Amino acid sequence: MTKAIVSQDNVHDNALSRLGDPTDALRELLAGALNALMDHEVQSRVGVAKYERDGERRQGYRNGTRSRRFDTRMGSLDIHVPRLRGEGYIPSFMNHRERCEAALMTLVYEAYVGGLSTRKIQKLVDALGIESLSKSQVSEFNKQLDGFVATFRERPLTANYPYLMFDAVYEKIRFQGRSQSHAVVIAYGITHEGMRELIGVEIVDTESFESWSEFFRSLLARGLTGTKLVISDAHAGLKKAIAERLLGATWQRCKVHFLRNILAAVAKNSKESVAADLKPLFHQRNREDAMDIVNGLIEKHGEKHSRAMQILLDGIDDALNYLDFPSEHAAKISSTNPIERVNREIRRRTRVVGVFPSVESAIRLIGMILLEQTEEWETQRGYMSPESMREIELMRSS
Repeated sequence: MTKAIVSQDNVHDNALSRLGDPTDALRELLAGALNALMDHEVQSRVGVAKYERDGERRQGYRNGTRSRRFDTRMGSLDIHVPRLRGEGYIPSFMNHRERCEAALMTLVYEAYVGGLSTRKIQKLVDALGIESLSKSQVSEFNKQLDGFVATFRERPLTANYPYLMFDAVYEKIRFQGRSQSHAVVIAYGITHEGMRELIGVEIVDTESFESWSEFFRSLLARGLTGTKLVISDAHAGLKKAIAERLLGATWQRCKVHFLRNILAAVAKNSKESVAADLKPLFHQRNREDAMDIVNGLIEKHGEKHSRAMQILLDGIDDALNYLDFPSEHAAKISSTNPIERVNREIRRRTRVVGVFPSVESAIRLIGMILLEQTEEWETQRGYMSPESMREIELMRSS
């Protein structure tokens, strides 16, 4: 039996002999390699090489070829699939009735999660030289993400979460023909083992006591338990919902938002000096030292900036609650900065979308971003040491 000889050098030379775009040469090189692979597969199947009359034939006869477009990450290739008389042949690198590689679907997923609209994804696909992927197909691929997002959002919360953070970002979503701003409320938790998780996300019309309460109810229904400290800004509806729904948990007012509130009541020409005096306040390791600084601030700025100093007095107790927890955790639980970093990533990716066509499309993209972030954290070392997390139970029970 004569063996088929596939010369890679010949394929390579023919492809690179073209003087056009190097990408075209690579596509031709890949197409040549795939055509050679199919010839080899068919020869192994029938037992003789093309045009060979002698030899030990196993089964079937060649019956020409059929042209077919095969979409790859390099673009659309024209390949020549051999025909076998009386039986079918499907190349090993192709799935029946599927022309796109699995990587093409991954490309669409990544582009969508990266914040591209279906129209922009279509342009991306066109730029890659892929001709057979329509806008409706892109949308269909994206809908498959819904299952992943639903599983992520509805998963049971089996760990204890001593620390929780809550915040919201606002996104434009089309509703009943109009673009409206909606609140995306997000829950961030740190487990009793010191691992970070994004444990909940919901889209509501606006932040209110009712919307936050419903969000908390959904978390509790999924098994949320063990919460000792909740960190957030001082939004009235959120603060009330924390007090009524997360019973037994201490509320920590985000120090960053708190300082902004204070400085907003200071005259512009004095902001820099007051901010410098406030800076040491949250570097203290106990309440006594922190309150000494507060008293000094009141004495120094109370007459000129009375409104700002009243805001300081009214909120300082809640802003220092993190001092009742392990000092190792202070920088990570005194503000919502950890969740703000996640919010910035959401805004970066949603900015190119502009206005979401529906609530479903918004939750699909944002849910995938949060899922992606949580999976990344799972591969990293603990955010807080298990030993320091055990200190919480000892401190709260004493």
